Amino acid sequence: MKKILVLEDEKSIRDFVVLNLSRAGYDILEAETGEQALEIFDSTPDIDIAVLDVMLPGIDGFEVCKSIRASNQKVGIIMLTAKVQETDKVTGLMNGADDYVAKPFSPLELIVRVDSLYRRVHMLNDAAQKLKSDDELENGPFLLNLKSRRLIKNGVNIELTQVEYQLIKLFMEHAGSAFSREEIFKSVWGDGFAGDRHKIVDVNIRRLRIKIEDDASAPVYIQTVWGFGYRWGNE
Repeated sequence: MKKILVLEDEKSIRDFVVLNLSRAGYDILEAETGEQALEIFDSTPDIDIAVLDVMLPGIDGFEVCKSIRASNQKVGIIMLTAKVQETDKVTGLMNGADDYVAKPFSPLELIVRVDSLYRRVHMLNDAAQKLKSDDELENGPFLLNLKSRRLIKNGVNIELTQVEYQLIKLFMEHAGSAFSREEIFKSVWGDGFAGDRHKIVDVNIRRLRIKIEDDASAPVYIQTVWGFGYRWGNE
């Protein structure tokens, strides 16, 4: 069963989300507070996607997102926000979210976003299970295991989200090749994904650089191709 955690403190909105996602075939776990959401997540290991409201009393949606991502790199996370400021989008993505949906939203928009993320999460999980244990990519100080999706740098494990894994796999498979932001977006998120494509790519590249670069402000491995996109190289 496709299992989703829905965190929303306004009952009318929560009921609206739960009703539409249930009709779309998802099994819903409801939470009214951030604290309750984290308790449910900790006790339910098979959650596929978390849909998190941002503005909450107590622990807000950003903190819930950050906490979930710290313990689970595979779950998909969508933020619900009434704000449309650029900083809110960036904050959610930097804390580990995969997507965001701005209120008010239509049932169809939410279902399309959830379906798209669910397919992506399970495609990666299924592909990883089918790969042989010796399937690895090696470049410079990095070793990427395609079965476990573990990235090792100089013998140290670096935890990756689903998106980060797809990004570094794309780069390491095509070391030295430059990709436009549009090409990166289509490879990682697909054509059916809505949102500010270039901003989503830039924010996730920034987050990945923080994890893998010796100095994220002077990147060596994920290099910027000005006016175009990015490439992987450590020459």
